Amino acid sequence: MLDYVQWQRAARKARASGQPVPDLPDLAPLSINLDLTTACNYACDHCIDWDILNSKVRHEDQELRDSLARMAERGLRSVILIGGGEPTLYPGFAGIVEFLKGLGLSVAVVSNGSRGDRLLAAAPFFTEGDWIRLSLDSGSNEVFRRMHNPSSKTLTLDEICSWMPKIKAANPKVQLGFSFVITWLGGSRGEVKVIENIHEMVMAAKRASDAQFDYISFKPFLERQQDGAEVMDPAKTEAELQAVIARIQQNLEQARAVVRSDFRVLASTNLRVLMAGTWRDYTKQPKVCHMQMLRQVVTPLGTFNCPAHRGVEKAQLGGKELWQVPAAGQHATARLLADFDASHECRQVTCLYNSTNWWLEELVEANAPLPKDAPAPEQKDWFL
Repeated sequence: MLDYVQWQRAARKARASGQPVPDLPDLAPLSINLDLTTACNYACDHCIDWDILNSKVRHEDQELRDSLARMAERGLRSVILIGGGEPTLYPGFAGIVEFLKGLGLSVAVVSNGSRGDRLLAAAPFFTEGDWIRLSLDSGSNEVFRRMHNPSSKTLTLDEICSWMPKIKAANPKVQLGFSFVITWLGGSRGEVKVIENIHEMVMAAKRASDAQFDYISFKPFLERQQDGAEVMDPAKTEAELQAVIARIQQNLEQARAVVRSDFRVLASTNLRVLMAGTWRDYTKQPKVCHMQMLRQVVTPLGTFNCPAHRGVEKAQLGGKELWQVPAAGQHATARLLADFDASHECRQVTCLYNSTNWWLEELVEANAPLPKDAPAPEQKDWFL
């Protein structure tokens, strides 16, 4: 972090005086979202990545491993296996988890839960602090199938949840999360109207608690704009928004009352700012998105600067193999740090890293000397 801030200061000073900008230090992102595949066996009505699913482009396994090893040598500390597509559909899913753990990385998985057998096969490799989160968004089998449209005619929420005790038995250290994207009438993916699920929040929390999940996380529905940005757009239902928020708050309170004592009912940052009415404050971004240096997205379609711009050409750093060649990743990152105007491109994005970006911007612009050492002990939570 200190190396990056020092470089930004030097780069801005060089530009101001018309001098060549120094090279970005030999650093990789601290954390990446890794889309192992674009393949998906669901057709969710609320899918944010619908337009990039099931492409014929794929990773070459050895090339991917080489790239990850190079990144680990340069400072990568955590990998979230996510999508894009469904990560457990990658043929070597458990092997990739084992490989990443062999590199000493923190590893997490975001899955639709359809391949519990593959999650169970990977379970022994996880260590303290690693987690698996399933995107389930429902409390009943009926709403689950209507929202997710799984290709299997027989897959149910009951079956998916039945794998959790087996995973916990295989490795009690791995944290299991139940993800619930809250949808309400008026939301849509293009012309597709989403199915409302607010009434299922309490049922989902009780189900997750009973199935040995460690927590349930509630978050609001996001949509993609025409320019590709992933945004929260409650203005569509502005007239009914307060009533929607009141229903969500009531269901959150009821959910906390029906779960076991050690189970956590969480509201995401996006949901908290939506309920507080402050969500627009998080759309005011600095010109430079500093998080591009700390967190990137590696997919079969290329490497991108942010999950909110996954698959968007103007946010592409390079190809899927970008970090396999040592200098390419640094050059591409330096280019987007200079050219990608977050104050414009992300002006509708309710950014989870808004405060971090502004904090880093203040550090770069400050005249005070930087400390030689970190100001506090490292907490070793590498997931960004």
